[in-house]
Amino acid sequence: MIVLRTATSEDAGSVARVLIESRQAFLPYAPSPHEPVDVRQWVAKSLMSRCRVTVALSDGNVVAVLAVSDLGAIAWIEQLYVLPGHENRGLGTTLLAFAHTTLKRPVRLFTFQQNTGARRFYERHGYKAVALSDGQGNEEKCPDVLYELSGEGSA
Repeated sequence: MIVLRTATSEDAGSVARVLIESRQAFLPYAPSPHEPVDVRQWVAKSLMSRCRVTVALSDGNVVAVLAVSDLGAIAWIEQLYVLPGHENRGLGTTLLAFAHTTLKRPVRLFTFQQNTGARRFYERHGYKAVALSDGQGNEEKCPDVLYELSGEGSA
């Protein structure tokens, strides 16, 4: 059974683990420009305080992470990652549906253009690509796509 709950400061290490291992497994074309120790510090000091972070637990272990923020008139999905070995079990869909119940519209997010699995996932949930970039605006320098869910689209 999957349980969703608000992340606490004690979850920072587990949240970082999901982000680090997911990127390594699923985004080999966009390696993190940061060492794992730096990612752990960023999660603990920045992400956990700047965003609303929700974790999905399986058998008491953090296996997926959602981080959202509201910036003025636009809500953002900042992070949505599933731990390798736990994908294709509905965790991403569950977390995205949860985000849709808590965020005002429009909701935006970025993903890499090469991340075809994520692109299909977001498009299946009503997101539309609104801008493409060459990646010069992100740390990885990897072409990305801005997605938006507007109005009262389906979750």
